[in-house]
Amino acid sequence: MKKILILCTGNSCRSQIAHGFLKTYLADLVEVYSAGVETHGVNPKAIELMKEEEIDLSNHTSNHLDEYKAIEFDYIITVCDHAKEKCPLFIGKGERLHYNFPDPAKAKGSEDEVLEEFRKVREMIKQYCLDFAADKFA
Repeated sequence: MKKILILCTGNSCRSQIAHGFLKTYLADLVEVYSAGVETHGVNPKAIELMKEEEIDLSNHTSNHLDEYKAIEFDYIITVCDHAKEKCPLFIGKGERLHYNFPDPAKAKGSEDEVLEEFRKVREMIKQYCLDFAADKFA
């Protein structure tokens, strides 16, 4: 079974969303892990908006990259530039992929505007995950 690590700064939003989608899309083919170069806790808005996709992140935890040093990953996906810069510190031979998604946690405005930004980023990550699944596991 292939192992995928999704890495971002705080393992709070973007990596958690990608984790949820890839685990759903590739359930029987992969083990999915997500981590951050820091840990910020899982963002409640990420949990809330993934429920709209019928994906439950409520039991997810924010994990630090160091927790997974002993695992040999087949794919390491960085979802922000900060994590990509830190990624060379991670020991592993897996194929490295990168896409710098905007950080929805930094969205400003009314509650509706912030949620709309979360949805926009969620949809970007969803499409990325669909494309990844089709490219690597078709």
